[in-house]
Amino acid sequence: MTFNHVVQFLQTLAPLANLSPAEVTLLETPNHVHKAELHLNGKKYPAFRIQFNNARGPYKGGIRFHPEVNEDEVKSLAFWMTLKTAVADIPFGGGKGGVTIDPKSLSGKELEELSRAYVRAFRPYLGSSIDIPAPDVYTTGQIMAWMLDEYEQQAGHHDPGMITGKPLELGGSLVRDIATALGGVFVLEEAVQKLKFKGKRIAIQGFGNAGMNAAKLFADRGFTIVAVSDSKGGIYAQQGLPVDEVVTIKEKTGSVQNYPPGQKISNEELLTLNCDILIPSALSGVITEKNAHQVKAKIILELANGPTTPEADKILHQNKTLVLPDILANAGGVTVSYFEWVQNQSGYYWKEEEVRARLREKMKAAFNQLWSTWAGKKYDFRTATYIHAIQKVLAAEKLRGRV
Repeated sequence: MTFNHVVQFLQTLAPLANLSPAEVTLLETPNHVHKAELHLNGKKYPAFRIQFNNARGPYKGGIRFHPEVNEDEVKSLAFWMTLKTAVADIPFGGGKGGVTIDPKSLSGKELEELSRAYVRAFRPYLGSSIDIPAPDVYTTGQIMAWMLDEYEQQAGHHDPGMITGKPLELGGSLVRDIATALGGVFVLEEAVQKLKFKGKRIAIQGFGNAGMNAAKLFADRGFTIVAVSDSKGGIYAQQGLPVDEVVTIKEKTGSVQNYPPGQKISNEELLTLNCDILIPSALSGVITEKNAHQVKAKIILELANGPTTPEADKILHQNKTLVLPDILANAGGVTVSYFEWVQNQSGYYWKEEEVRARLREKMKAAFNQLWSTWAGKKYDFRTATYIHAIQKVLAAEKLRGRV
C-alpha cells in the first residue's frame, strides 16, 4: 500500500468519522521523517526511521531489511502502527524503520555491522521513552541484540526498553515468539462467542511464524485445520490435518506440500475452500474483488498485514462475512512488545502464564470495545475499527492542544 492510499483512505473515512479538514491533515502528516545512508563494504544503502504520531506515547514500530524498502512504504507502515497501538489500547504511538538492502546477500558479520550502523545513524531519535523499534521483515532477535548493544555503547548506560523482540537473556519477554498468533486466537474466541458461531473448520494461508503457531493453537483448542499453505503451495484434507505431523514435514523438507496424505492445492484455491474460518497469514492483497465472491468462510481472521483489498471488503460485507481486521487480529505481537517494555522499565519479569493471561485480557478488551461501538452501524467491522482508533488518537491530540 502506498502512502497515497493512506491519504485516500482518510478522505473516505472523514465523513463517517466526522473529521474536520484540520484533523485529516494532522492524521496524514508524520511528526518526523528521518533518513540516512548506511555505508557497508564501500556501498551506500538508504535507511529510514519515520516517527508518525506520539500523542498516545513513544513511537513504536519494527525495522525491516528488504530490497524494496522505500520512504513511501515506511511512512504508510508507520501510520498503520499508530492505529494498531490505539486499537490494542497500549500507551504507544506509531513509527517504522527500514533499510533498502537484501539481507540474504550478507554474511553474519556484515549483518551485524549493518544493524549497528542503523543505530548509530538514528540513535538521537531512539530510546525507551522516545521511540522503541522491534523486529520486522528479515530482522530477528539477534539483530535486536546487536542494536541494543550498539545503542547502550553509544549512550553510555543500560536501556533495555529501547528495543523489543530481544532474546530472553537480554530482557526479552516470554510468549513473544507466539504472540501474534495467540493474540489472534483470543480475538477469534471472542468473536465466536459473540456470534454464537459453531463452525470449527479452519484454512490457513501462510505457514510461517504466525500461521504455523495459529494452526497449533487452534488445533489444541478443538478446531479442525482442513488446509494450510506456504510459498510453494498448500495441502487440504476434508477430515482435518494432523498439525504436528505437517509442522515436522515443513521443518524437514521446507514445504507443507511434501506431507504425503494431503491433497495438493494452490494458495489461490485455499482462499475459496469450503471452510468456516479463513486465516490469511502471509501476503498482503490476496483477497480481491476477483475472488471475494468465492470466499465461503463466514469469518476471516487477518494475521497478515493488509490481506484484503478495499474492493473485496465491500463484497465480503455484502455477503455477511465478518472480517476481523489486521490492526486488531495481529496486534498480539505489539501488545507483548509492550509487555516486554514494561518488564524492562520495572526490572521485574513475568512468568509465561502471567504474560498469556495479560495478553488474553488485552485482546479480549480491545475486541469487546470495538464490538460495542460497532453494534447497529451500517458499515463493516474494519471501518468501525479504524474510526475507533482514529478517535483515540485525536482525543489525545486534542488534550495536548495540537488540534
